[in-house]
Amino acid sequence: MKYDKNGIRFRVWLAFFLLALVIVLFIGVLQVGLIRPYYRNAKIRTVKTVADNIQSDLIENGSVKGINRALQETVDNDACVVIYNDAGDLIYNADSLGTGCIFNGESTLPQELATSEDRVNLLSEGSEYSQNLVNSVTGQEMIVYGRKMSALLGNYYFYINSPLEPVDSVVSFFTSQYIIYMLLALAGASVLATYISGRLTKPIVHMKHEAQKLIKADYSASFDGGEFTETKELASTLNHANDVIRQTDELRRDLLANVSHDIRTPLTNIKAYAEMVRDVSGSDPEKREKHLNVIIRETNYMNDLVNDMSELSRMQSGTAELHMENMDMAVKIREILEMDQPLIESGHLKVVTEIPESLTLYADETKIGQVIANYLSNAIKHTPQGKTIYIRAYTLKDEETVHFEVQDEGEGISAEELPLIWNRYQKSSRSFSRSLTSTGLGLAIVKAIADAHHATCGAESEIGKGSTFWFDLKETHEA
Repeated sequence: MKYDKNGIRFRVWLAFFLLALVIVLFIGVLQVGLIRPYYRNAKIRTVKTVADNIQSDLIENGSVKGINRALQETVDNDACVVIYNDAGDLIYNADSLGTGCIFNGESTLPQELATSEDRVNLLSEGSEYSQNLVNSVTGQEMIVYGRKMSALLGNYYFYINSPLEPVDSVVSFFTSQYIIYMLLALAGASVLATYISGRLTKPIVHMKHEAQKLIKADYSASFDGGEFTETKELASTLNHANDVIRQTDELRRDLLANVSHDIRTPLTNIKAYAEMVRDVSGSDPEKREKHLNVIIRETNYMNDLVNDMSELSRMQSGTAELHMENMDMAVKIREILEMDQPLIESGHLKVVTEIPESLTLYADETKIGQVIANYLSNAIKHTPQGKTIYIRAYTLKDEETVHFEVQDEGEGISAEELPLIWNRYQKSSRSFSRSLTSTGLGLAIVKAIADAHHATCGAESEIGKGSTFWFDLKETHEA
């Protein structure tokens, strides 16, 4: 498997490997540098401890068992021991060093230790003796420790000799073992790093392959973040982004299809009636006027469509400027009712208003007027003759929010289509019907106005019983 040197997997492995290498090298340097001084200090302490133990086992106890224990103590601590009486006679000898013991007669000794009598005389002048020297045979630095001990039968003088440096075989053994441990540590770090980096990169690689589907507009991609919190959150974000992109793409296709449809129909009518004016009604004033009125009506519809689309685009992009001021919503409702009175009368509709004399709030009066006009025109369009439209406006119980609603007794909207009505170009059968009096963008514009005012809007409906459209806005006032 080829590793990408800039990839996470290789970088994680390299970091683990280098960390393990630094640690084992650091430990190795410390061990190699400290093994000799550590051994030296430990040996000096051990020699004195051995002296105490031998004194207890050999001189104070004096039994066979004590002698054997003293001998074992010497062997276990890599030392040699000699003990003399007052006459300078050797009465006890234990040696685990062989040629390494300075008392075996082969080593060159300092003057004060040259003979047994010198050794006895040296301790007669003081109770203890300690000296570091180099063994002339082995070349090792050694410690010679002597002590005078008094007993019932006389005085005893014993010397302990032990190397202060580890023998070369010990250093060599440690070095070889250290190399093996280092290689095992590096191998273990590599295996662990490969495992962890693999677990880490597996969901990322999977998400990369899934993301490539989006390039081909394949929205079946599903992102799995694995076991890590960060990759789970990334996968969740990508799944959400995938849904948004899919919905946006569907909306884009619907937009192109339906804008094309909305423009094609009036263009077809304009062309057809223009040809009729040219070929048929050009000399007939009555027919010509009728045909030209159709052309004007279709042209006005296209102009309204372009204006509404432009208005909606500005509102949704946040580039539309709001002219905020104190306005009386109750007065605005009555003005729009008066303008729509001909449509209400021609539809034989009854309008019931439940609004106060005055209802002041801080908002863009023109935009709020569009909300009222869109809700009312929608109700007029979908309410059968002889039915009633209810218009209500009041302050909610929190005394901070103005609630406005228009209720009709029309055909109603199904629960499936209700969430789609705020977008003109969603797949809703109700949204796609061509109207001669509106572009169908009214509710989308209402939603954009609500968002711009940080307000909320909504609708409730039931098939066969009508619909209620509402709009809530904080009742704030300009200072």
